[in-house]
Amino acid sequence: MMKGPRDIAIAVRKPDNQIELKKEPIKSPSTKYKFLKWPFIRGVVGLVEAMVVGVDSLMYSAQFYEEEEVTEPGKIDKFFDKLFKDNAEKIAMYISVFISMVIGVGVFMLGPTLITNLIKRSIEAPIILNLMEGFIRILMFLVYVTAISKMKDIQRVFQYHGAEHKTIHCYEHEEELIVENVKKYPILHPRCGTSFLFMVMIISILVFSFFGWPNPLMRFLIRIAMLPVIAGISYEINRIIGRSNSKLAYWLSYPGLFVQKIATVKEPDGPQIEVAIEALKGVLVDDKEADLW
Repeated sequence: MMKGPRDIAIAVRKPDNQIELKKEPIKSPSTKYKFLKWPFIRGVVGLVEAMVVGVDSLMYSAQFYEEEEVTEPGKIDKFFDKLFKDNAEKIAMYISVFISMVIGVGVFMLGPTLITNLIKRSIEAPIILNLMEGFIRILMFLVYVTAISKMKDIQRVFQYHGAEHKTIHCYEHEEELIVENVKKYPILHPRCGTSFLFMVMIISILVFSFFGWPNPLMRFLIRIAMLPVIAGISYEINRIIGRSNSKLAYWLSYPGLFVQKIATVKEPDGPQIEVAIEALKGVLVDDKEADLW
């Protein structure tokens, strides 16, 4: 899946080995409400949109393989079809995104604070408690992404992820988008969503430290309320890093690149690169300036 200045393109390798390309114009509320493009606000909007587009892309690609194995719809599918009719699939997608966000917040935002509260004992310094909580959160995230990266199906997803990165590198270096050129580029990219998520965890330690270590209910409310703020700050930092070639930018991006390397990005093969190239070609525009990060 590639997102350009105006369009989103999803390329899928079908069971017959042909590549199917789906291209749609970007439908973002920020095109109508300009304030959603303001710094710090655009990061929150981008995070939600990325989750929706990601789930949509996976559901679209799965359709081609569901056709090979036609099964009787389950009770939930029938209920959604009856209740929402033609919009059933789209509604199901948004519910999936919402549930994913709730689980993600529960596990990675609230879980660590509860664990820290159980093991704090005689520690009273709020900054130390927040550092402990942040360390636990990062550890949980690393264990999670490393564990799922061992699954066969997820490995293929991460290979396509690597194909996207290599293809974007090739485009940014203004080389012809062919497999031979794309192969020589690295699979890691500083503007990857993995780097963004890792930056969110780092920034959360700093932000939460300003609120001390109140009772569990207050910590719960603060962490939920500050999540958009943290996402907005993290997005702006990643944006600056993505534009810079300085040593400082490299060291700030290194933790995210490390997580990509150990888990979320794998080396793709030629056919996977072909799919990424088709997706990228689907969103290119004549105006090079429009593609700038």
